[in-house]
Amino acid sequence: MTTSNSPVLTLDNVSKDFRQGDEIIHALRPTDLDIYAGEFVGILGPSGSGKSTMLTIMGGLRSPGNGRVFINGEKFSELKEKQRAEIRHRKIGFVLQAAGLVPFLQINDQFSLYDRVAGTKPNFDRRDDLMKSLDISKYGKSYPGDLSGGERQRAAIAVALYHDPALILADEPTAALDTQRAMTVAKILADQTHERDKATVMVTHDERLLDVCDRVLQMKDGELTTIR
Repeated sequence: MTTSNSPVLTLDNVSKDFRQGDEIIHALRPTDLDIYAGEFVGILGPSGSGKSTMLTIMGGLRSPGNGRVFINGEKFSELKEKQRAEIRHRKIGFVLQAAGLVPFLQINDQFSLYDRVAGTKPNFDRRDDLMKSLDISKYGKSYPGDLSGGERQRAAIAVALYHDPALILADEPTAALDTQRAMTVAKILADQTHERDKATVMVTHDERLLDVCDRVLQMKDGELTTIR
């Protein structure tokens, strides 16, 4: 693993509380964290521990209650939603548990959809290289429903990497997969992180995946600690 000196993602004293009736839920307690290019970070924790809340804050889908989020040194969390959306399109790739693919579009068209939304020109060479590296070239004209769970996740990773994001955020990407397929998907994420110098955060409750991570953190009751 090689990392640059400046973090791609920084959480500066970030926290998030929710009110549930008369009770205050501390979904994320004050957290400081730096994630660097070339680093694959796993965050382990059970459902309800706060890890998905933290991931949505990292991706600008939710604002922190306190603290600040920086992406490549820019005050990401303090920007207006339109500006955050532009940065998400340019710098962040999301890999979700349910793959996040549009069910009625062929895999090739998933990439075209990104270009239409982002207003960018198609990059067929990059699309083809990603699909080749993820061993899904033959599925370009297939629909997500025609693929196995592991194939869909590989397609989702390809789509997430298509616009060459600096940051990849993966939310329980292997939850529906058996051990072999889960390990394959996690290793692909790790390989893409190292080979393409991405900063990647994967939240999971699956301890099987931690061996491929460069750094492992644990979330419990909204508090983040380092395992290794």
